[in-house]
Amino acid sequence: MSTTKTFAVAGVSTLAGSTKIRFANDTMRIKILAKNDHTDIDLIELPQAMTKGEIAQHMIAVGFGKGNAATEAAIAYTVKKNPAPKQENATVEKTEAVAA
Repeated sequence: MSTTKTFAVAGVSTLAGSTKIRFANDTMRIKILAKNDHTDIDLIELPQAMTKGEIAQHMIAVGFGKGNAATEAAIAYTVKKNPAPKQENATVEKTEAVAA
């Protein structure tokens, strides 16, 4: 079963030339990333707590990192790794009660 952990803050940072989406629950994460030699740190507060897949979709919708190839690639990778949950069609089978 997959987890449904949610985050209130998300963005990107670059470490050793690799740009990735970062997830957190408060903006204090910026200090930790900077302390650990991350560069190009850009975190935003989300409108509500979201899962990783929802965050990636939200970033696309608001144009986060538009024009920055590394940021767009990080978002695309996160979308690929965290697809939207499949909505199963709830089919209700009708059973007939047999009177004896």
